[in-house]
Amino acid sequence: MPGWTNLRELVRREFEQSQQEGKCPVSLAALQVEFAALAPTDDAELIALQNKLVALPVYPSFPFQEPDDLAAIQALCKKRRIFSAPPADEALLDKLYGAWLGRAAGCALGKPIELIGLAPPSCTRQRTWRDLKRYLTAISPDEWPLRDYVPAHSPAEPELPHMICPASTREKIAFMESDDDIRYTVLGQIILAQHGAAFTTEDVAMKWMEKLCYRSVCTAETQAYRNLIARYDFHEGNAWRLGPLPVDWHWVATYLNPYREWIGAQIRVDSYAYAAPGNPGLAADFAWRDVRLSHVKNGLYGSMLCAAMISAAFATNDVREIVAAGLGEIPATSRLHAEMSAVVALCEKYGNDFTNFETVFEGICDLLGHYSTTHTNNNAGVCVAAVLLSGGDYHRGITAAVMAGFDTDCNGATVGSILGAMNGARLLPEHWTGRLNDTLRSELADYHPIAISECARRSFEIVKQIRAAT
Repeated sequence: MPGWTNLRELVRREFEQSQQEGKCPVSLAALQVEFAALAPTDDAELIALQNKLVALPVYPSFPFQEPDDLAAIQALCKKRRIFSAPPADEALLDKLYGAWLGRAAGCALGKPIELIGLAPPSCTRQRTWRDLKRYLTAISPDEWPLRDYVPAHSPAEPELPHMICPASTREKIAFMESDDDIRYTVLGQIILAQHGAAFTTEDVAMKWMEKLCYRSVCTAETQAYRNLIARYDFHEGNAWRLGPLPVDWHWVATYLNPYREWIGAQIRVDSYAYAAPGNPGLAADFAWRDVRLSHVKNGLYGSMLCAAMISAAFATNDVREIVAAGLGEIPATSRLHAEMSAVVALCEKYGNDFTNFETVFEGICDLLGHYSTTHTNNNAGVCVAAVLLSGGDYHRGITAAVMAGFDTDCNGATVGSILGAMNGARLLPEHWTGRLNDTLRSELADYHPIAISECARRSFEIVKQIRAAT
């Protein structure tokens, strides 16, 4: 069983991934010839070819340096931000509640139109924000820019991918429905509550096996889940463990996994940032421990960027400082750092003004539209731009994150988390948060259903526990 899709498609994606990682063009061309000659059912040869691709070294002239080891990553970070950690008081509890509410509402806003935001594989330069605009303006010109949750129907429906998640549409929304963007936030909280700041990647893997059913994961997470099951022993008598140790995490993250730089990593890290408010370095460290299970290079960095931005949002209201804190926790030598710096410059060119959002969206597509719509880098670009264009305003932030296209629910959730943490629950618009009725359904035990305010209270207890232990 190959996992997310058939073996031939996995290997085709591996060529795409290898090219983006900067592997030798001559070697890739030779292996392309070999690939073209293989029958779709020749599984052993397809797997051998994927292994060859993963093993190819980065070409000497590739202008980026992108390690996976945490110490090596941190050695290449520049201008790391240090903030005064907020006290563990009622104000912090309100900010944690704001982060949870903000993430949920931003995610719900993007959920129904996620498939419209994801361009088909045949597209080479995605501009899916135009499809979202077409869906909305076909209802009424007043629907763009977004001012409310998305209507369930539009006259443009026949031309576009179908609407999904009707429970999150304007007509029906009454709670935060189950979603991978929310399940991982819950899972991170469960891991921290059990293991505290000392949790390991092994603890994360074990919790996946205990809490996540296979159908709950996608792309890179599917492949890593499969690899864990294929090679490692999770049940010995009455004890659950990973064995034999040590685990080859690089193999788990790369074997038959061409999605290892896709967005799945950066949607998993919010609870780690909630556990380290005002400490972006620690939040990025926590994020790395989780996502190395399934991601490498820019997949890792995207999660560290987002975790650091969320953490910083508990300590500053300056959106430029929040973005700078995120950039400070990823290698300055990476593609992601270079591309996010270009997005920052693009936003600055247009005055970080929300009214210029369409021009900024076009610029992001020019810069990053060659990536899959579920890649880390272009979606991180949307998050960075939405935070900057928001000026700290929650409404502007989540609507920009969703209108930009690509992975709409992921980006709405991340930006909602950042601006929710910055503003706190008391300052978030009731228009967005009230419709959730303080209710989350996650499909995970003890969190289905649960009050979102209770999730925030549990995050608050984790902060106090971690601080008491250090």
